Amino acid sequence: MRINDDLEKPVTVDAGAMDWTQSPAAGVDRRMLYRVGAEVARATSIVRYAPGSAFPEHAHTGGEEILVLEGTFQDEHGDYPAGSYFRNPPGTSHSPAAADGCVIFVRLWQFRAGDTAQIVRQPGQGDPLPPRDGAASARLLFDDGAEHVALEAWQPGARITVANPRGLEFLVLSGSLQVAGRPLGPQGWGRLPAGNALLAQVGPMGAEVWLKDAALQHDNILSMPG
Repeated sequence: MRINDDLEKPVTVDAGAMDWTQSPAAGVDRRMLYRVGAEVARATSIVRYAPGSAFPEHAHTGGEEILVLEGTFQDEHGDYPAGSYFRNPPGTSHSPAAADGCVIFVRLWQFRAGDTAQIVRQPGQGDPLPPRDGAASARLLFDDGAEHVALEAWQPGARITVANPRGLEFLVLSGSLQVAGRPLGPQGWGRLPAGNALLAQVGPMGAEVWLKDAALQHDNILSMPG
């Protein structure tokens, strides 16, 4: 399966308006944003857990990066309410579930060789960053030199420019934006190859945005099976 797999082309998806697709696990549905592969895939998705649903225990051979959007995501290591961000590097494993249901944003098989940082940021955690023009606040979630991940709150009606020297991915968490003339509400997602700045018009309620500044595919990305 291939979805938005041309990393040389800008892409924006109003994922909040997409239909849900059932996964192999009962009660777990997906909105697939980027995918190369079958059930084991290099993928970026929004995943919805119905109350009481769970995935069997599994290892993260290619790494997993998650931002909790709604509800509380859970595993044997703890509870992660909306706003939590964590990275499970290759070699880790868990049994994910959601007693009361949740929605998460997840990136799979996009870690690079040697990336072994396992971090958890609970809601509100992370070092403050100087806000860019048009932003009310910014908070660092992760930075190891190769990737810079942050949450930013953008002011109502602002025009935002985010430079993009190496690749950029973004997700609207709340509020709304217009990007390249396209309206994006909550779960609006985009990916821009290096050299394509993000130019966004913020809606009247402002917007909270997750941003990843990194190569869209690292040169030393982990190889997938087969």
